[in-house]
Amino acid sequence: RLASGSFAYVAFVTDAYARRIVGWAVAASQHTRTLPLVALDQSISWTARHGETTGLIHHSDHGTQYISSLYGTRLHEHGMLASTGSVGDSYDNALAETVNGAYKSELITRSKPFDSVQALERATFQWVSWWNNQRLHQHLGYRTPNEVEVLYHQHQATPVAQ
Repeated sequence: RLASGSFAYVAFVTDAYARRIVGWAVAASQHTRTLPLVALDQSISWTARHGETTGLIHHSDHGTQYISSLYGTRLHEHGMLASTGSVGDSYDNALAETVNGAYKSELITRSKPFDSVQALERATFQWVSWWNNQRLHQHLGYRTPNEVEVLYHQHQATPVAQ
């Protein structure tokens, strides 16, 4: 809830391997074009700069935005496969629930209500940057998502001795 009493919504796309948030969006509505599709497009751009999108699996809940034909078409255009959890089972979306819970407890509940969507967007940008580059994650052996990715790419680039 914003200071005015209206609402703002946030969507995240998280890489399950490194726990990096690769796409996110803040909007005044939950419409597919203004929120989750923006986050998805951001994640596709980020992923395309660092590898391939073909064959990636995009997991989400059964929210109407994520099962819409528009969203599914965008996944298909980039060779991504859609996966949805079972209805009403938060364990199927444990990673998303973890990211959302951390966002709410580490940013939203510690702040006064934001004055605008833009103010929340700026704060979210800072939080995502901190999450990816400074926050230590227990699941990653107390490393940051950035550190995990750097190590992954170093091992991928290691030449095989002959």
